[in-house]
Amino acid sequence: MQAIQTNIKGVDLTLQTQPGLFSPRQVDVGTLSMLSCVDFTTEDKVLDLGCGYGVVGILAARLIGQEKVFLLDADAAAIECAKANAQANGLPELSVTHSDGFSQFQEAGFTRILCNPPYHTDFAVARQFILKGFNRMVIGGSMWFVTKRDKWYRNKMGAVFGGVSVQEINSYYVISAEKRRESYAGKV
Repeated sequence: MQAIQTNIKGVDLTLQTQPGLFSPRQVDVGTLSMLSCVDFTTEDKVLDLGCGYGVVGILAARLIGQEKVFLLDADAAAIECAKANAQANGLPELSVTHSDGFSQFQEAGFTRILCNPPYHTDFAVARQFILKGFNRMVIGGSMWFVTKRDKWYRNKMGAVFGGVSVQEINSYYVISAEKRRESYAGKV
């Protein structure tokens, strides 16, 4: 096990990680870059999609309340770390679900979905996250991705949402889009 002490958006967090999980020695710079762009409000309902050991979701829950935040990951070890980290950060009721994408997860009505996807693989996982995530969002909600490769994400999110915003921060692309209609904008 590895312990990380960090402060993000003025919130002190203590996080346990382990070898084999994404970025086990420190909070990933890409994740921090994405979080620097996102503001959470008490009206939000947030999904940390592919939560890993829980950085994004735990931060959101500390800022807006654990009843409004959901964490989801396909990796059982990541889920166990995220649950332990939620407890260690005073969030014993935080919803942390083991699910392959959205297959074992029914919650909907999200205003923010945030993801640091596995961009070193093919785009099948990210494609599912975008398409299924769109359907779980409310009109006016936003989806956020951070990646090193922007072209595919820009194109796919543009086709689904009808437009995207891209910010380059610390050699990462923070890509966001707002849901403005019930159906996809174009051919996906």
